[in-house]
Amino acid sequence: MKFEQDRLANGLNIVAELNSKVHSVAFGFFVRTGSRDETDQLSGVSHFLEHMVFKGTDKYSAEDVNRIFDEVGAHYNASTSEEVTLFYAAVLPEYLPVAFEMFSSILYPSLRDDDFKMEKQVILEEIGMYDDMPSFTAYEKLMQVHFAGHPLSRSILGTVESITALKAEQMRAYHESHYLAGNMTLVVAGNVDWSTVVDLSNRYCSHWPAGETARDTSEAHPTGGTLVLPKQGVIQEHIAQMSPAPPSASPLRFAADVLTTIVGDDSNSRLYWELVASGRAEAAELSYNDYDGSSGYMTYLTCNPEDVKENLDAISRIYEDINKNGVTAQELEQTKNKIASRIVLRSERPMGRLSALGNNWIYRREYRSVQDDLDTLQSMTLQDIDDLLQQYPLVQLSTVAIGPLESLPE
Repeated sequence: MKFEQDRLANGLNIVAELNSKVHSVAFGFFVRTGSRDETDQLSGVSHFLEHMVFKGTDKYSAEDVNRIFDEVGAHYNASTSEEVTLFYAAVLPEYLPVAFEMFSSILYPSLRDDDFKMEKQVILEEIGMYDDMPSFTAYEKLMQVHFAGHPLSRSILGTVESITALKAEQMRAYHESHYLAGNMTLVVAGNVDWSTVVDLSNRYCSHWPAGETARDTSEAHPTGGTLVLPKQGVIQEHIAQMSPAPPSASPLRFAADVLTTIVGDDSNSRLYWELVASGRAEAAELSYNDYDGSSGYMTYLTCNPEDVKENLDAISRIYEDINKNGVTAQELEQTKNKIASRIVLRSERPMGRLSALGNNWIYRREYRSVQDDLDTLQSMTLQDIDDLLQQYPLVQLSTVAIGPLESLPE
């Protein structure tokens, strides 16, 4: 594998990991914009705009976009998070020029009024669909409680009220101010020559407007809180909790990933054996959710309402023990092997490398090879975990519960 990097005159960052031994190539445009970059009035516009990109341009209709991607057998999609809107595709190398031209074109869509009105109904239906998913609602409400007053508290989908009130001219203005070349990173992974990447970038992206949109990345200092949302028709209680964790640029992020895997992975973790394998809960997990400037440990529990108190108490005891005594050498070694396998298996496909390459670059302006990640993992010590816990202990600071309960037991 060979890493290459360049930057166009308009500010577009280009990073590529070239690998002639694979049979496909993946590329993605990482746009540094998401729900945290919106205002309350524009809540949900980033995700809405992601949909509108596929409605086409003056040259390509929505039908053209779908047809051309399908003709070259592209695996393509897009996603919106709190911080990034990603447009990506994986194709056979000979079809890269066609897929690249299409994506580079539709990133600056027509945003026609008729398309806007029609897609608004799709977005409203999507909000309704996710409202019926307790796990998603618990996460979204938890972000609002934990990051209250901070940009990370904003909903990715927006609300029925914000989407209904949103106007096409507001979306056009948002696109004009955020879809700037300096806000974007083109990431390429797989079987392609660097000269081809540079040529395609210059041909189709050099005319994009220059500029970059500022973002406040100061670390949040949550005070915590509890929100209980009774929901009819839900049999189990869904509980999500969050506490501060190392920001995405912190060197402690590696230890946080290891720690949360030891404590709350969906198999062979402390929470799994204590609560899931014993039949006391359907799910009991701990994850490390890293963001720009602020991050969080997220605990997720699903169980019968009558078991909530016992299970939350058990989680609290596990966290207290971890904070006091750390993890064992055996747990650390087993988890290193587990994470190493995941890193290697994911890296065997260009699409599997795309996210790691893009996130490392947009958050930290660094390239990390698979071997770099493996070396960092293998060098992890018990002292690293202890150092992490000294600064970011496991606690249950912010809590959201959705299900039959009217309140959580003391």
